[in-house]
Amino acid sequence: MDYQYALYERRGHIAYVTINRPEVLNALHRDANRELSAIWDDFAADPDAWVAILAGAGERAFSAGNDLKWTAENQAEFNAPEGPLKGGFGGIVTRFDLFKPIIAAVRGWAMGGGFEMALACDIIVAASHATFALSEVRGGRIAGEGGVHRLPRQMPYHMAMGYILTGRPMTAEEAMNFGIVNEVAPAGELMAVAEKWADDIMSCAPLAVRAAKEAIVQGAGFSVAEAFARSYPGVVKMLASEDYIEGPRAFADKRKPQWKGR
Repeated sequence: MDYQYALYERRGHIAYVTINRPEVLNALHRDANRELSAIWDDFAADPDAWVAILAGAGERAFSAGNDLKWTAENQAEFNAPEGPLKGGFGGIVTRFDLFKPIIAAVRGWAMGGGFEMALACDIIVAASHATFALSEVRGGRIAGEGGVHRLPRQMPYHMAMGYILTGRPMTAEEAMNFGIVNEVAPAGELMAVAEKWADDIMSCAPLAVRAAKEAIVQGAGFSVAEAFARSYPGVVKMLASEDYIEGPRAFADKRKPQWKGR
């Protein structure tokens, strides 16, 4: 399918998702949100797509979040009764049933909903000039697309509150020091770094990777004892898979495992 506001392609087992509105710092309006939601549906359903890399077009921004100018000019159309968008903002912030790993590759600004999309990913790599901010309070709003919930869980509480309650920006180095970003890279090397993370993930059994993410996500609200006792469909699927047999067999044969994802 061709998209107007996003780019989507799969090379090998990596799916590349690129927000393509650089003229407005990759801010999202209604149709861009819809396209991204459809793209994440496609990624989730594609058995050959094992890892996704989410990026923004151009060097200036990953995403500036919600396109407030478009929203203000099209309020009635924006609020058309078509039901909630699957996955929430960017089609991703409330997609709690997607257990394939997603890497955010952040160049430039990740503001408001842009930062919230990155926080919804599993790994964040950032260009050295990347800047993060939950700036909604400066415009009379809150970071309601997951920012107020995710950031205090992913960094020290008081530091998170400082950023959320002031809307102050956070540099890439600061984000890495707080554990928000996994790696900082020169801008020209950002995608190569993201792909290296994807390659490292794909050297592992894909069903095991998904089972691990599922157990983490679904077990997060429970005590360790309760989470340990729960049953996870992804783990059941992993235990019955060909790859579950292939791992020990490859080790015994002293060769690289040939993962099939089944």
